[in-house]
Amino acid sequence: MSRPIRVLVAKPGLDGHDRGAKVVAAALRDAGMEVIYTGLHQTPEMIASAAVQEDVDVVGLSILSGAHMTLFPRVHDLLVEAGRDDILITGGGIIPKEDMATLEARGIGRLFGPGTSTQDLVEFIREWFAAHKAQEA
Repeated sequence: MSRPIRVLVAKPGLDGHDRGAKVVAAALRDAGMEVIYTGLHQTPEMIASAAVQEDVDVVGLSILSGAHMTLFPRVHDLLVEAGRDDILITGGGIIPKEDMATLEARGIGRLFGPGTSTQDLVEFIREWFAAHKAQEA
């Protein structure tokens, strides 16, 4: 791989708990990825705009508020509108399995629940990048 994978980690909505997002950001950085962390209380519009401006490969959303069925699709739709449907949207939080399946069917990447190893996330992103973006690198 000739360039690092660029990942934007974001905390959308009013959820004020960002410890998990910071752990994920650090794990991705330790795995050699370039990570941009947007901080708390980001709107979907702010997240999509930052993803386009930073030319990221992946957007990772951390959602613990229960608003995952609104926030993931909104960020996805905004990226598609911006012509960046090539960006993987993944993430995690407190998301029921049925909702994970619904979101994945709608074009959201694999979602991760509490207790997931950060290595699982790293491997998922690397595999996705190899399959979708490595030829651009």
